[in-house]
Amino acid sequence: MLFDQPINALQESFSALNRLEFSTMTNGVASFESEAGTLEISFPGRDMIRLRLQRGSVTDYGILADPGGLENSAASAGLRVHAGETIRLMAGQLELVFDQYPLRLAVRRKNENLLASSNDLNILGQERLMALAASAEGWLLSFALESEEPVYGLGEKFGPLNRRGQLIESWNQDATGVNAELSYKNVPFAWSPRGWGVFVHTCGRVTHGVGYPPWSHRSYIIKLNDASLDLFLIFGDSPATILDSYTHLTGRTLLPPRWSYGAWMSRAYYQTADEIMDVARQLRQRRIPCDVLTLDGRAWHKSETRFDFSWDADRYPDPPAFVQGLRAMDYRLCLWEYPYLSTSNPLFEPLAARKFFLQTEDGQPYVHRWLPPPNDRLIPHLQPSGLIDFTNPEAYAWFRDMHRELFEMGVSVMKTDYGEAVPEQVLGYNGDNGKHLHNIYPLLYNRCAFEASQKYGAREGIVWGRSSWAGGQRYPVQWGGDPQGDWEGLAASIRGGLSWGMSGGAFYSHDIGGFYGPASGSGLLGAGMPAPELYIRWAQAGILASHTRFHGTSPREPWLYGDQAEAIVRAWLDWRYRLIPYLQGCALEAQNNGLPVMRSMVLAFPEDRLSWPFEEQYMLGSSLLVVPVLRSDRLAIYYLPAGNWYDLWEQTWVKGPGVFNRKVPLEYIPVFGREGTLLPLGPSVQHTGELKPNLDLEEVWTFGKPVVGMQLPGLPLNISTAGNGASLPAGVKWIVK
Repeated sequence: MLFDQPINALQESFSALNRLEFSTMTNGVASFESEAGTLEISFPGRDMIRLRLQRGSVTDYGILADPGGLENSAASAGLRVHAGETIRLMAGQLELVFDQYPLRLAVRRKNENLLASSNDLNILGQERLMALAASAEGWLLSFALESEEPVYGLGEKFGPLNRRGQLIESWNQDATGVNAELSYKNVPFAWSPRGWGVFVHTCGRVTHGVGYPPWSHRSYIIKLNDASLDLFLIFGDSPATILDSYTHLTGRTLLPPRWSYGAWMSRAYYQTADEIMDVARQLRQRRIPCDVLTLDGRAWHKSETRFDFSWDADRYPDPPAFVQGLRAMDYRLCLWEYPYLSTSNPLFEPLAARKFFLQTEDGQPYVHRWLPPPNDRLIPHLQPSGLIDFTNPEAYAWFRDMHRELFEMGVSVMKTDYGEAVPEQVLGYNGDNGKHLHNIYPLLYNRCAFEASQKYGAREGIVWGRSSWAGGQRYPVQWGGDPQGDWEGLAASIRGGLSWGMSGGAFYSHDIGGFYGPASGSGLLGAGMPAPELYIRWAQAGILASHTRFHGTSPREPWLYGDQAEAIVRAWLDWRYRLIPYLQGCALEAQNNGLPVMRSMVLAFPEDRLSWPFEEQYMLGSSLLVVPVLRSDRLAIYYLPAGNWYDLWEQTWVKGPGVFNRKVPLEYIPVFGREGTLLPLGPSVQHTGELKPNLDLEEVWTFGKPVVGMQLPGLPLNISTAGNGASLPAGVKWIVK
């Protein structure tokens, strides 16, 4: 039939699994024989089911935080199996049911049907979609979706947060922007506020047709390019519960150092030491708070031979003195890196001889080219390069330990750029091919740099990473790469951060002002500066994220955008630094339960369906609702959920629920405090070096009358008796709003 052609083409290489035959029960794992091999089913955690069918050897890349302890959970220990024409597996609140001929599954929780195989039939009453099917190299699964049931997650994506109707590919790309489905941080984990989540534990390519109409608008179809299947079904009473389970499975974030919550100033790029020193001095003279300065990709080494951790001696004859000069002004230095080495670098041949690079099938070092020959050497900073092979333990250790001299001279953090270039046809030292190395490569790269930071630099550990995969949230912090410098680029950047948060990522920053702007008439990147109003609005939104960085192909220092912009940005940065105790509390909450600092409305208010379509506003932690202004006419259209909300700048209370429409002066954007929450604030400072150790509090705002038990999750702040503030440190003020 004509309307079946797209789905028939998708399924033509797959064979449906029709039956399961119970085999054994060992240590809480039930084994079943199928046409594709032995399917193992376990309940490795509360409200979690694992279906695993391993074909051939599988390399453990550490995506799961504690793989050895999964099958020893109390849930699996209580697993009961009833095998027959209908197979039932029960543990805790969950029941997994398989119907056979053809094989279909359904999951019930608390006697409620939550997830089932697709029920899409053609006009003859035949199933259009295979529920569970295998090919020699992959798998196909399909699940039913209810009408208007939204689906979220799947990593950093810049379009609508609700994936319904979209075709999403979990395959890391150098997206060179935020205008398409391509993205740097892909995660094969999706969830519905109906109460289910699906995580494909793999490093292979995964394609998600989420109610994608050419396939089936009523089904969620997963195509996995991996010979083995390892699928986790996660259930919970709320999206937060599902995210808690997912981040418990793949790892909680570690806490970045306090100075990372300060402002980062960067551009692509500061061309000389004098230029960045001038910016450093002006920031202090103009009283613009800042903690971190960044030397980007062409700023601190010779482009033609990058990247070997060495300084450009012509521009930096004495690197330690330069770094310490910035530290004397109370700045941290961030240096750019990537895991590639130019074939023009003298180290290339010696490292190639030690098999430190990914290999071609004939055993030669694979050489990545940004441009085809004979033009592949035209761009000095994009030379043909080998890709460090992080599956080689010696190469991994070499790359990690090459950071030592930089950290010991006082560098604070590395910007871990790129990592998305592994092609499918290469081979790693461990024998794995590029089909499996492509997505896992950024995880290994950022893990290596993070470990270098822990070992030689900041005790807490930190990177400033662009690409990632499932489990990458363990190695903070991530930023969204390369947005176009216009209003749509700002909106997409916010969605990218919220999307990353709904996929396990705790922290996020986007390039304030946009990375590239109107074409300048020369070079590969547009170098135009954004209009001052856009720059101000982007700064306001970026300052109210977990982390804050000004960056772009043109300068981003506030004074270059006029006196008004400088004054407004200075005031917002002052507010940013006062928020640091609150952000520290949000980070602790992320470490404890997996909630991101920036929370989409569906994540924060799953019970309020009217809030879900407002995809560019968000909760910053549990206390503040942020409404970025995304239009040049200064109009903000936003939704306030039920309850009372305190407008921080108008200093008035607003009652929700409701949709609001207002013109917003350039000086501020709407920020609301949620009644019944706390907002701890620190002092106004120029950098975090001026703060007291640990938690530096000046005031604690209470939104609404203080009541017993009011607290900020993650911080040791609570009201033990109504309104007396007895639990606060001496000298800290209660302020009731």
